[in-house]
Amino acid sequence: MRALLPTVFALLLSVAILVTGNGLQWTLIPVRASILAFDPIEIGLLGSSYYLGFALGCILGGRVIQRVGHIRAFTALTAIASTVAMLHALTGDPMVWWVLRSITGFCFAGLYLVIESWLNERASNDNRGLVMGIYTMINLSVTIVGQMMLTLGDPADFPLFALASILISLAAVPIALTAARPPARLTESRLRPVKLYARSPVGVVGVLLAGVATGAFWSLGPAYAIAFGAGTSEIAIFMSVTVVGGALVQWPIGRLSDNFDRRIVVTGLCAVGVFAALILALVNIEERAVTAILVAAFGASAMPLYAICAAHAFDHIETQDTVETSSGLLLANGLGAIAGPIAAAFFMGPFGPGGLFIATAGAHLMLAGFVIWRIRTSHPVPKEERSEFDLSTTAPTMVALTPQENAGD
Repeated sequence: MRALLPTVFALLLSVAILVTGNGLQWTLIPVRASILAFDPIEIGLLGSSYYLGFALGCILGGRVIQRVGHIRAFTALTAIASTVAMLHALTGDPMVWWVLRSITGFCFAGLYLVIESWLNERASNDNRGLVMGIYTMINLSVTIVGQMMLTLGDPADFPLFALASILISLAAVPIALTAARPPARLTESRLRPVKLYARSPVGVVGVLLAGVATGAFWSLGPAYAIAFGAGTSEIAIFMSVTVVGGALVQWPIGRLSDNFDRRIVVTGLCAVGVFAALILALVNIEERAVTAILVAAFGASAMPLYAICAAHAFDHIETQDTVETSSGLLLANGLGAIAGPIAAAFFMGPFGPGGLFIATAGAHLMLAGFVIWRIRTSHPVPKEERSEFDLSTTAPTMVALTPQENAGD
């Protein structure tokens, strides 16, 4: 591990700066949209647009890396993402914002492809879980930092957009100046979703519906908080508590799923998610501490779902199909995240802000029902045949590409 860290230190530093800027954007943009009087559908489409761009980036971004290499791709994509962050402050047109969010999603998909293919090439089978665990914890930690940066200024003004842009731009510096050898060029894998579903229905449906729930929350969570009178600092705390809840249980829940039928663990997570979401949706809670506990419970149920469902899918595949499986799961998750904000926004029309959590509860209920049906109609994977829970294959941004012969950078 000591020999590995110098080769990825610059990369991890870039990750920390980049995700901090993106974390700020994820909270700032829906808050600013609310200030501009966007309706729930328009705000929901902001989230869907981001995930649409992200899905396209997962499919097409590898071609950029293949053409120019990792370092040039990273610096170009950060420049575009930084510019787009600033452009939000120059217009209040929802249609323009939808386009900008799509571009941002595409750029970040490409950036994650660079980051994760680099980490995967440097890591070995012996330390890959540790490396990706560190990477995941950096992501979660700096996302919270970025969200809390919302308190540094007025979301109605320009400086917070400038700060997000500056952070994204600075993320290119460690990568551009690193003396470490870049990874091999990438080659795309095949996408065969029908084959993947045939092998693991719970894996595919699970990551799809997990995307519905988390996509809806990230896109419309700030609007929910604003509707209940939350100030800027309270909105930042509201979003951050969700991440904390998910971060605290990610590894313990993963290990629990190694020792039990993962489908039972998924059902349990869904039950907690439905309980927390329905209370948030239907009960007028005036005590902020109670809201924080419920939101943390929602995060603890929703955030690990992708990882557990992905791990279940990997239990059913051969080693040589790992890349293809990662690609298919990531695409399914992205499609769910596109649909989630739109569905939640429609529920927020007749039901008010609580419609957000009615939508997430519905996604969890559908998943629980599907998993229970599968439990009744198919046998669990024997414990000795299960793959060990490993964040290197269950992170929702894991690359769906494989290294080719190094052609330089």
